[in-house]
Amino acid sequence: MILDFFRLDGRVALVTGAARGLGQAMALGLAEAGADIVGLDRCSSDETGAAVTKLGRRFSQVCCDLRAASVADLNAIVAQSIAEFGRLDILVNNAGIIRRAPALEYSEADWDDVLQINLKTVFFLAQAAGRVMVPQGGGKIINVASMLSFQGGILVPSYTAAKSAVAGITRGLANEWAKHGINVNAIAPGYMATDNTAPIRADAARAETILARIPAGRWGEPADLKGTVVFLASRASDYMHGTIVCVDGGWMAR
Repeated sequence: MILDFFRLDGRVALVTGAARGLGQAMALGLAEAGADIVGLDRCSSDETGAAVTKLGRRFSQVCCDLRAASVADLNAIVAQSIAEFGRLDILVNNAGIIRRAPALEYSEADWDDVLQINLKTVFFLAQAAGRVMVPQGGGKIINVASMLSFQGGILVPSYTAAKSAVAGITRGLANEWAKHGINVNAIAPGYMATDNTAPIRADAARAETILARIPAGRWGEPADLKGTVVFLASRASDYMHGTIVCVDGGWMAR
């Protein structure tokens, strides 16, 4: 039956930025489909863990500030996940930050922090997971892109650069790893009601302009990503490679 293709029973998923927002929602969606969860965040993921275990799934917490994480640290996180649950089937590269300033005033520190978390850790966590998934015979890697993987945005040059590169890395890794049974795809959320967009939503004039351009007529909620992440993590998406899936209320269609 087709619905069985969406089940994730026996699978283990590592989700970065799992303490709140998009990462928490995606972790819960994967758990609802049957997966055990390793939740990585720089702060406590106790709330996510409690919700996962309430669903009858196992949860392991990894505390790590990705701004300071080395490649060795990222390899160790993957190794820890496997030591905890015996396998790793799904990686969701969700963790991200945004720093806003005019391009003429943008600081090196803000540039480096954003590229470190939004791009460098995405690649090297995928690399670490890929080294496990190739001999394992397959796996699912889901990166979180953005509308700014397609557009330029304003006041966020490092975020735009990183998210554009995430789309490119997704396609590049898909080309190399599809033959190993690894699906590498990305989700590009639209304007979502999260901490990252709080400053924009607090600006009444700008928030109104954005909302007027969203055909769905509302900001996205983290739970809106649950269905897409489960699909991309499941057998139902086995013939999808290098795809950037927009979950944006119709923003890109406008």
